[in-house]
Amino acid sequence: MAIGGTTKFTDVTDYQTAAREAKFSLVFRSQKDFEAQLTRVELRHLGLFRGKENLPRVAHISLPADRAFVAFPARHNSPQIWDGAELQSDEIIFHGRGQGGHQRTSGPSQWGIISLPQEYLASSVNALVGSDLEAPSDARILRPSRSDTAHLLGLHAKACRLAETRPEFIAYPEVARTLEQELLYAFVNCLKSDKAQKYSAPRRRHLKIIAKFEKLLESHSARQLKMAEFCNLIGVSERTLRTCCAEFLGMSPNRYLRLRHLNLVRNALRYANSKETVADLARRFGFWELGRFAGIYRTVYGETPSTTLRCARITRS
Repeated sequence: MAIGGTTKFTDVTDYQTAAREAKFSLVFRSQKDFEAQLTRVELRHLGLFRGKENLPRVAHISLPADRAFVAFPARHNSPQIWDGAELQSDEIIFHGRGQGGHQRTSGPSQWGIISLPQEYLASSVNALVGSDLEAPSDARILRPSRSDTAHLLGLHAKACRLAETRPEFIAYPEVARTLEQELLYAFVNCLKSDKAQKYSAPRRRHLKIIAKFEKLLESHSARQLKMAEFCNLIGVSERTLRTCCAEFLGMSPNRYLRLRHLNLVRNALRYANSKETVADLARRFGFWELGRFAGIYRTVYGETPSTTLRCARITRS
């Protein structure tokens, strides 16, 4: 049965785990007064998402290999940078199979995603246009005709508005079937566009570098590696790593690393046992100067780490 609904969030952790089909890791320069809304529509084959956020951020997105994904700005009130390239109003990004990437914003934003199983995509394209098509090995920025792009985004917006205002309607088989058929046809029309911007060789190289950087961040979450260690493990110069981070993340590697580790500390504080202290958890993730750590933490989250810990324990009691 098709379902749809929308949820509002004031907690970043809850927001980034709400999209089950993909893994989102969000980094904010500040999370004070954070608000977001996630709308989802699950049809028989297609999955639709629309996210609304009030703060600028960087998202590292990991996508499963068994589904095809396209993404686009749902509203152009703030530029959206996908893997270092700003998407224009008539462009969509067709993600590489099993890949993801980085999306960053500079202010309040809205984004949309449509996904469907890889096998269903192949059979649908063959049935509708008589050709073969599957997700590319590397992401492509597509520029369909303005009318095709507007039609796809309009149908996506229509389905999401229905999920937000009358979600019970999506459960009706006739409504769900009509929505999916219209969306699928518009989806395929956009994907068959021959105006595709493939990533250049330098950008593909930078993609590999930033992917290695992210893997190192995940595998060494218990301690903060120094810049020289990152560069040695990735096999690049410090200048190259800084260039890649500026291109994809919009900030230096050290700042991104610090914000990532602050998120880890915050999550640990929210689920700390009765014996763990702020100092214990800060040191676990590489923050040894506790006074400086507390100041940075308050700047980013709008509260002290001890307040986070105390409120979490009160909530669980």
